[in-house]
Amino acid sequence: MTTPAASAVKAASVWEDFVDIFYAPSSVFDRRRDGRFGLALLILTLLAVAIFFAVKGGMQPVMDAEFQRRAAEQMAKNPKLTPEMLEKGRAFTEKFGWLFVLVGTPIAVFATGLVLWVGGKLIDAKESLGAAVMVATYAMVPRLISSLLMGVQGLFMSPDSITSRYSVSLGAARFLDPTTTNPLVLKLAGQVELFAIWTAVLLAIGLSVTGRVSRGKAAAVAAVIWLLSAFVG
Repeated sequence: MTTPAASAVKAASVWEDFVDIFYAPSSVFDRRRDGRFGLALLILTLLAVAIFFAVKGGMQPVMDAEFQRRAAEQMAKNPKLTPEMLEKGRAFTEKFGWLFVLVGTPIAVFATGLVLWVGGKLIDAKESLGAAVMVATYAMVPRLISSLLMGVQGLFMSPDSITSRYSVSLGAARFLDPTTTNPLVLKLAGQVELFAIWTAVLLAIGLSVTGRVSRGKAAAVAAVIWLLSAFVG
């Protein structure tokens, strides 16, 4: 006979998951341990695209700063590059940025889920690949808030104070000069950031719940993913 508690778990909607993941992540991962992530990933992706358009104006100063910084780096490495050539690439990126978000979000989720699954196998986690991708999907939900906050900051901050994407982040790299700081140090500092750490914590909780392993072991795997993420993106 189905108990009331079991019925309540089954009745939980994906939208409830998107709310509960902020304050009761263990419950979300427990009721979704079957590994069904399709609808959640679709909603996550569509929300990411919607937020992209919503904060596009605020992110423009950030994109301008990133373009200028990276253009200078590329031209220093390859003198054959001209400002005109780089400008064409910039125009293409700005025009199809939403497409990068649409495609990049699922790729990022699947890649994170795959690494989480492989890491789980190393600690004898009883987690399926589908469950790992499900965990990665919900672990990315706080990143939506991050995108909104970055866009809002871009609207109100002086363009002169924005020197890179780290200028609107909530982490250690915000206080570093991207033109003089060692690139490796900058990347690592970029991961010492509220939402990057939040995502890692959710990955650890999800792996522990779905893989039935200790929080300590799951945290070790999540820490490796957190570190690798500094060099991807």
